[in-house]
Parts: sequence; structure tokens; C-alpha cells
Amino acid sequence: MTATTGLRWLVVPRAGMPEPSRDLVGGKAWSLWRMRSLGLRVPPAFVVTTEACAAYFAGDGLPDGLADELTTGIRLLERELGRTFGGGERPLLVSVRSGAAVSMPGMMDTILDLGCNDTVEAALAAETGDPAFAAEVHRRFTGFYGRLVLGCTEELEDLPDTGAVRAAIADDIGEPVPVDPWEQLHAAVAAVFRSSRSRRAVAYRKHYGIPEDLGTAVTVQAMVFGNLDDDSGTGVLFTRSPVDGAREPYGEYLPRGQGEDVVSGRVTPKPLAYLAERWPRVHAELLAAAECLDREGRDAQDIEFTVQNGELFLLQARPAKRTARAAVRIAVELVDEGVLEPEEAVRRVTAEQVRTLLRPEIAPGAAETAEAVARGVGASPGVATGVVVDTPEAAQANPGCVLVRKSTSPDDVHGMIAAAAVVTEQGGATSHAAVVSRALDTPCVVGCGAGTVDALVGRTVTVDATCGVVYAGELPTQAVDESEDEDLRRLTQWAQRATTLTASTTAAGAVFDADSVAAGDVPEIPSGTKTVCGAVFCTPEGVRAALDAGVEEIVTPHRLPVLLAAIAQQRSVS
Repeated sequence: MTATTGLRWLVVPRAGMPEPSRDLVGGKAWSLWRMRSLGLRVPPAFVVTTEACAAYFAGDGLPDGLADELTTGIRLLERELGRTFGGGERPLLVSVRSGAAVSMPGMMDTILDLGCNDTVEAALAAETGDPAFAAEVHRRFTGFYGRLVLGCTEELEDLPDTGAVRAAIADDIGEPVPVDPWEQLHAAVAAVFRSSRSRRAVAYRKHYGIPEDLGTAVTVQAMVFGNLDDDSGTGVLFTRSPVDGAREPYGEYLPRGQGEDVVSGRVTPKPLAYLAERWPRVHAELLAAAECLDREGRDAQDIEFTVQNGELFLLQARPAKRTARAAVRIAVELVDEGVLEPEEAVRRVTAEQVRTLLRPEIAPGAAETAEAVARGVGASPGVATGVVVDTPEAAQANPGCVLVRKSTSPDDVHGMIAAAAVVTEQGGATSHAAVVSRALDTPCVVGCGAGTVDALVGRTVTVDATCGVVYAGELPTQAVDESEDEDLRRLTQWAQRATTLTASTTAAGAVFDADSVAAGDVPEIPSGTKTVCGAVFCTPEGVRAALDAGVEEIVTPHRLPVLLAAIAQQRSVS
């Protein structure tokens, strides 16, 4: 994408254009350019840049000239599709989607079906011959707008029609959803900008060390409708398993659904095999596109797609959030495939991910006599024990608890960060709870069924998210031996070659033992020390202090996390 002549705040697609700046257009719009450049089918779009977002906050409103440029962008979509925004026989509806330069899945807002009103609903009904579909589009849009733009706090998803949604919004905030589609668009862009500073977005950036001033771009994209008919649907595909890294497609498909239905976890989608059975041609096209994106991206990809009346459209592709186990497996496999060199593979895995992978697991035989109090889908593996709470606020107040929810949303992220494990009643392996838990490397079991929250709240449980089972009480665990894992063993060999620091499990000579002289803070290392040991030197701060002091060897029970921390530290100062 490149800026059209005379536009300051927008970037629009052009054939053969150079790669856009991710910092300017955000990751979502960059992925649209990437897919379009590869010849993949993508609904047309234009982008409001991160510079416009910065100007919005600097001036407390949409910057001068943006409203006119939004009109220009919409006219471009109208001409490309032969549709009309706000009316006409072939109405144009758009999605207004956030997109930061650094991927933050689910942390900011997206408004779908924008441009709908009574007139557009009637035109959509006439075009499709399906008044029920048109009414559902209008109801959904009204709910999106009321919740995300106007700030309605009422539950709107299960209300039967647009009139009921309008009434609930009016009762809650006393403000109607505007009829004018241009007013809708301007307010929606501003709302997406504001969502970049929401509590959930701030908590996510803080947890991952993402700069606070990145803001977000806004992608305005022509709608495609997965809820149009029986030949339509929506889904998410991972080119490699985000759970264990297996080199096979992993994902779900929801017939007659929109992307929000899958992410929200309110509905449990079907496996991709359903799409293969129902539409083998579409399934084959999807897998071919996935293989292309995996190969071109040199990494596992998370792909959002919609099928409209039997035609596949790709909406987004980005590097997949993954568990620690998947990160290790994918890095090693990409070396075996000749995609990465070992030196790059070790940079794809963090010390914290390996520490997570080495967390204890349920001791052999312990689960055989334990009471299983819930079962679901293991969406992010691992084992954790804690007291069950049922709100994100309670989780934040009780770190290390188990957060159990009907389903999770971006508003739950601060609690998910604090929790030792997450369990949900609803949703599948690509729901919000699953995706965010994998990013956090928090054990997560989804789809445990109605009544799980009430049955578990207040109890101490052990969550085995590897097997998808929740047990009553605290089960015994045992440590994991990294030397018995072939992927970890190979990464350790590559990591040792990539740093001057040696990590050993035993010491041959004199050792400065930090555990015998200090606890907590990194102690002062005596001049000339070559070998150190102690738990503090297994932390990033301890590794940094050892390197700064000229230490050549760290003695540690787990070598790989220390080596990866040393590589990261040496890269940061090079």
C-alpha cells in the first residue's frame, strides 16, 4: 500500500506498490498488502494510519482533513465493488478494525457491518432475497456500535432484534445509534483509536513490554458475510499447531457465522474437517493459501478467513501466538526444513518460554485416583493448582488463582495475566480464552460445559490443561528433565555455539556460590570470578550481571534458559 496523492492520513492499495511501513499502517493492514501481493483473495480496504491516531490524542478529536479523506477512501471501495455506502440497490457495508504495529490479539476494538440502517437493511434484503439475514446484520451492527462506540454496558448479544437492541442502548445511555453512515464511520474510527488506551490494552502492553505510545491504525474493509447462507461461514486456521507445534493445519470453522462468533467463545465451532467435507474445493484453496503464507512468512501463521456463498476470502495473516512447547518444536522444525539457520532458531525461543516448558507436570499415577470435576479441550498445555475465582478482578486480587468464566473477552485480560490457569464453559481452541492463554503460556481448558463456574468457584483445583481435565484438590507434581527432550537438547547445542557464556550442570573448578552469600538481589561478583552458581544467576538479571562481570560459566540445573538469556542480553548490547 502507498499513500494516494494528496492524502495525509490514509493509505490505500495500489497494484505493484512497495511494501508499506508496519509502524504506519499496523500489522493487520500490512498483512492485507502481503496477501494481496501474493495473489490471494482479500476484500478491498484502506487504512487510517497510526499518525492519525497520534494526532487524534494530541488534538482530542479526529485530525483536520481526516473526515474528507475517509470519504475518499469509501468512494474508492464503492468504485471497486460497484456498491454504495449508505444506500442504493447494492449497499456497501464495512468493518472498522484496529491494527497496532505489534500484534495484540483481541485487545482493541472492531466494529462489523458498519453503514447499516433501516434503508440499507431493506436494500440488503432485496439484494439477497433473505430479509432474515438483513435483519440479523442490522441487529449485529447495532449491538457492536452500542457497546463499542457508545459504551453501553447492557448484555446485547442475545436480544432478538434491532428494536430490542436499540431500546436497551437507549435505556442504558440515553443516546441512539446514528442513522447517518458517515456519522457512524467517524465515531467508529475514534472509538478504535480510544480502544488503544483501554485498560486491557494497557495491561497487555505492560505485560509484554510493548511501548505505550504505539497507538493503532484503523483498517476500513469491505464486509464479506460468513452468516449469509448455508454456503457461508467463518474460521481460523493455524498453519502449525499452536499447542504442540505439529506441522499440520489446526483450526476451526463456524457455518453461518462471523469472526466475532468464533473469537468470543459464545459458540463452539466445528473442526476444519467439516469444511473439507462440505466444501472440499474451498478447503483445498485454504490449505494452499496457508502453505504459501507459512513459507513466505518463514513462521507459523494465524489466518482468519470467511467463506461467502462458497467463495474464500482471507481477512488476516500474522505470526501465530503459541505455547512454549509449540515455540520450541516450530523453531527446530524450521531448521530441519531449511527455512532457518540454527542461530536464528534460538532467537525464536525465549528463556521464559523454556522455563515455562520445564514447569512440573502431574506425577505419574496421581490422576488415576483423583476426582475429575470438569473436562474440556486443552487449549494451552500445562499444570496449575489454585483456588477458583470467577471474575477478573478477583483474579487480579489473588494472583496464582484459577480463573473460571463462561467465556472470556478482552475485558478479562488483566485477570488472565494474574491467574495461574484459565477455564471456560464455552468456546473452542481458537476462542479468545485459548488464543490469549497461549500467548501468556497460561494453562487453559475451554468448552467444559454449562454450570462449570458455579460448580467450581471457591474450590481448590488442579488444572491439567495438557489433557483438558480439571481435578479436585491439589495433585502432586514432578519436575521435567530437559536432557530427555530431543528438541530442547538440540536447541541447547545451538544456543551454546551462539554465545561465549558456558552453561553447565556441574562445575570443574572454583565457584562463586550466590546462594551461600545472598538471597533475592544479584550479589556483587568478586573481581576475576570465572564460574558462578545459584538460583539468582538463572534469572535474566543474574545472567546480565554475570556477563558484565566477565564470568565465563554459570552452573545451573537447566542450561537452555541461561543460554537463551545470555544470547538475548548480548544481542541487546551489540
